[in-house]
Amino acid sequence: MAAVTLALGALLSPASLLAQNAAAPAGPPPSNGGFYPLSQVHRGLTGTAWTVFSGSKPEPMEVEILGVLRGARGPGHDMILAQLHGAKPEYTGVVAGMSGSPVYIGNKLLGSLSYRIGQFSKDPIAGITPIEQMLEVRDLPVDAAQGHAASADERDDLTAGGMTFQAMETPLVMSGFRPEAIRLWQKQMVGTGLDMVAAGGAGGSSKPQSGTSAAALASMEPGSAVSAQLVRGDLEISATCTVTYIDPKQLLACGHPILQAGPVSLPMTTTDVVATLASPLNAFKIVNTGEVIGAFTQDRDAAIRGVLGAKASMIPVHIEVHGAGNERKLNFEVLDLPSLTPQALMVAIYNTLLETNASTAKTSYHVTGNIDLDGYPPSPLNLWAPSGDSVPAPLTAAMQIGEHFSRLYSNGTRRGAVHSINLRIETVERNVQVDLETARLVSGNIVHAGDTVVVEATLHPWQQPARNVRIPVTLPARLGEGKLRLLVSDAGTLDRALDPPRFTSHSADLETEMAQARREHPADRIYVSLLEPDTQAGIDGHTLSGLPLSMANAVETLRTSKDMSLNGESAVVAGEAPAGGVLSGFQIINLHIEAGGGLH
Repeated sequence: MAAVTLALGALLSPASLLAQNAAAPAGPPPSNGGFYPLSQVHRGLTGTAWTVFSGSKPEPMEVEILGVLRGARGPGHDMILAQLHGAKPEYTGVVAGMSGSPVYIGNKLLGSLSYRIGQFSKDPIAGITPIEQMLEVRDLPVDAAQGHAASADERDDLTAGGMTFQAMETPLVMSGFRPEAIRLWQKQMVGTGLDMVAAGGAGGSSKPQSGTSAAALASMEPGSAVSAQLVRGDLEISATCTVTYIDPKQLLACGHPILQAGPVSLPMTTTDVVATLASPLNAFKIVNTGEVIGAFTQDRDAAIRGVLGAKASMIPVHIEVHGAGNERKLNFEVLDLPSLTPQALMVAIYNTLLETNASTAKTSYHVTGNIDLDGYPPSPLNLWAPSGDSVPAPLTAAMQIGEHFSRLYSNGTRRGAVHSINLRIETVERNVQVDLETARLVSGNIVHAGDTVVVEATLHPWQQPARNVRIPVTLPARLGEGKLRLLVSDAGTLDRALDPPRFTSHSADLETEMAQARREHPADRIYVSLLEPDTQAGIDGHTLSGLPLSMANAVETLRTSKDMSLNGESAVVAGEAPAGGVLSGFQIINLHIEAGGGLH
């Protein structure tokens, strides 16, 4: 900021600075001073815009109206084109975070600075969203329900004759995040308008809201910086823009959407501008978020709307990281928005794993815990992320958790909110991959029903000597004479045998997804299963083995209306043992059952 101040001081003499300060108004006009109609806007009008360059007090800029671009923002949605004058805007240019800065003709509110033209522009020319269109957002019913974000190709860029009008970016502060996690966020957010990350920090808003400070509310005025929090707590992600309009109940900001998500529920905070960075390519405000003053409830084409004193609905996340004598606990909350929550959760978990001292290129991760949804029993997690793969283990763990969460969270039949996400992550200082090399019976392959046989499997841990594991298996006395197959396998192969992949015209409901999640076997064990020649059905996440032919024919008719599968063999787990790591591979052992009593 010292460089900005020196540069501005060189442009103005001390005498002219004193004269300008004396002539400058004390602050922006109140929002109840009336609105300047779009129908009366013409070239040559002059006005004043207000924004914060440093601290929390808005400063004035002179605005020269260049004209009205009819339908520039869409049919019936006009844009006012204006040029900014004054030492600061001419030095910094149009700045990310400036969007929403109110523009007045006299004391009447015209609209908000919202769009810039191209990049490397020498003149600070901006597009103004008319206040009439922003007031439509103010008058929407108050509703904290979630909406759906615009996809990457719906970003608010407007092109005419090769000239691009782009919504001023809402720069993100990612406080507490490592560069690798920030790059992952940017990769996930490409094209959404949330991929620009600026320097900044978290303020007093990191704690859950216990009340709204009267002093914080009183500090807000048109031109003040304001932030919407996507993640808050021990980690923070927040987007910053400027207040255009404020009344005793609500405010309007930005003058364009953040994601055009419709109804949202995001904490709204005061914001202190530490400095404004001037750059011909990427000028932005460096900020600290402040106190919570309410919640943003609408994210629409012409503005975002915040309700003062309202409480946002967030999803609590609790993480414990254990290993190598180092324990860490992190608590944060993520936004509740289907199009963005899984990505925000994944990036936050990835960052958590990167920040532990136990994290190295050889570290593997074991994740347990649960996802607690209102109205349902907690859905357990038991995931492994071995080191040594092409994808780093921290990213693998984060992606697996994000995928598991998304299957439940994005399910169309979910009714209740997500109560909490609770994770325990253990670090293991080695590659935990284990290969199944061979499997055989200790005795011969000719057996009798009721016999107890012993399966010996040779397991080969990563860069360690192979070892043998013996698993006793008792054959059911009901087995008839003939052939029988044993499946010696890892958890993934077993789960596919119990619940084969299916192709259906509809997605599984939430209860089915949760049932399937509960039935998944731990990946650090070896399993021996009987593949009996009986029909097996998988219905709504449950496996029915050994079905009689009559029942199999009955459930066959449900195949088109139910989430189900039929298989000619029934897999029945008969024995298991620890594998000493994440096992991969399978073997089939063929047995011949002879008639007669078994030997025990």
